[in-house]
Formats: sequence, structure tokens, C-alpha cells
Amino acid sequence: MKDPYLLPVFSPTKYVSPFDINMAYEAHYDAVIPYCNVTLDEIHALTQDTIFSRGPVGVKRTGIFIGGRDLHRAREMRDAARAAMVPPVEVSVLADPSGAITTAAAMVAMVAMVAYWLRPQDGSDRRGQRVLVLGGTGPVGNCVGLLAARSGAVVCLASKRGAAAAQASAALCNGRYGLTLRGVDRGQPGALAEILDDTQSIFNAAKAGVCVVTAAALAQTRCLRVAVDANGVPPSGMAGVGGRDNGVALVTAGGPARGVGARAVGAVNYRVHTGLLGPMYAAAQPVYLGHEEAFALACALVG
Repeated sequence: MKDPYLLPVFSPTKYVSPFDINMAYEAHYDAVIPYCNVTLDEIHALTQDTIFSRGPVGVKRTGIFIGGRDLHRAREMRDAARAAMVPPVEVSVLADPSGAITTAAAMVAMVAMVAYWLRPQDGSDRRGQRVLVLGGTGPVGNCVGLLAARSGAVVCLASKRGAAAAQASAALCNGRYGLTLRGVDRGQPGALAEILDDTQSIFNAAKAGVCVVTAAALAQTRCLRVAVDANGVPPSGMAGVGGRDNGVALVTAGGPARGVGARAVGAVNYRVHTGLLGPMYAAAQPVYLGHEEAFALACALVG
């Protein structure tokens, strides 16, 4: 095949995630080439090997995908790849470690849609909204916190590993992106119930296959309006929120709330992920994509 569409994947991890590889093929790349254990200082040489090995047609059919499992390192690698380009010999780059950015974009965008459903009842929107991110120290949780805070929310990142781990993760995000996230401990008995009592939106990005919030805890909340669960492995991460739920009513002590499950999030995530890879595939000019572009696309899809 002459001038195939190629997508090398640079990942700092031992393996490149099958999620990333599969999504690239879904976007119609002819070959997806994984590179593992890549360090930040190797990105420059790998990028230039990628761009200088193709002719004028081939370079337009080449992209670079930054994988891994660290939101911040993926952004650094994307920026390093961009700095290695030699225009007009230049290709598009997308950073989305294990789908964390596109998953987070889908989760936060779904809240915009739910807020629209609730607005006639209570005037909800994201500005000043109190948001809790469960599993907040992981890549999806960090990106959810970033996007929610950029949308005007007051955000807490929660970790079962304790307040110090949560605060360290929040401080890292704050320092890199100019945010004011706060870390909280959900591991101590009664800690989660206390946090939930003052929360309007919950995002569950915690480990799959674990119920983090019980039905009783949800029912007792006084301020809750939206609960979004990214856990697609039974049991549900938030009891009472089903995988297929897309705005299903939740009964709480404080009035009407809505639940969004993992399959509903995943459907948007899939469209965002392929929707970002598609422009790379067909772009006349190189594009550099990350959480901003993912969130803009997700909001357009659900709006």
C-alpha cells in the first residue's frame, strides 16, 4: 500500500493500552504502531524520525498519539512533539492517555445536558457548583476536576488513599493549570457522607467494579443534582445509577436529581475520541489536540 495512514503511539508505560490502539483503528488508520517505555526526552527524536521518513503525501497521512496513564505527562509529551516539528514537515498530535481526556470530557459535558434538564426546577448550572470527583487522583479524575473547574465549579478531588494523596494531586493540578482544586479524604468512616452532604455534582472515576457510593448515601444527600458514573464494570460505582441511565431520576433528601451511567458516558466518549482522530486523519493542516478540544467537541455533541 502506497502512502498508508500511520499513527505511532508514544507511551511512557510498559504497554500501550488496547483502548488507544482500538480507537485509532476505529478512526480508520491503516497501521497503529506502539512505542512503549518512552521517556519525555526521547519524544523529540521519535517525532523527527516519524516526520522525516515520509514524503509529501505520506506526512499528511501521519499522526502521533500520546498515550500512557498520566494526564500531565501526556500533555508534556504532546508539547515536546510539537516543538520537534520542522514546518512544513509537520503532523498532527493528540494526547489522550488511556482515553482519560475524552472520558472526562464526556462526563463533564453530560452535566451540562443534565443541568439543562434541571434548570426549570432549580436554575442549576456549573458556575459556582460544588463538585466532588471520586477517584480524583487518577488521570480521568484529574481531567474531570480540571474541566469542571474551568467551567466555574468549586471542585474537590477525593481519594481513598487519604487526605495527603488527594491534596498532593490537587496541588499538582493547581500549579500546572492555575486552578484552586481541593483534596479530601474519603477513606475514613463517615468521611464520604459528610462530603456528599454539601455536593451538587458527583463524578465517579474510581476503580472499576467497586461500589463507592451506596444507595442510602445518595438518598440522604440534600444538595445533589447530578451523579455521573464512569464505572462500566458491575457493580455500579454509585448504587442506583445504572450503566445505561441517561438522566434517570434519583430520589434524594434534597429533591430532584439525575443519574448518568457508564454506557451513556461511553457513547459520548466514543464519538469524541473518533471525532478527534478523524480531523487528524483528514486535516489539511496539522492540529494539536488535548482536553480543550475534547471538551468543546463533547459539549457540541450533547448540546
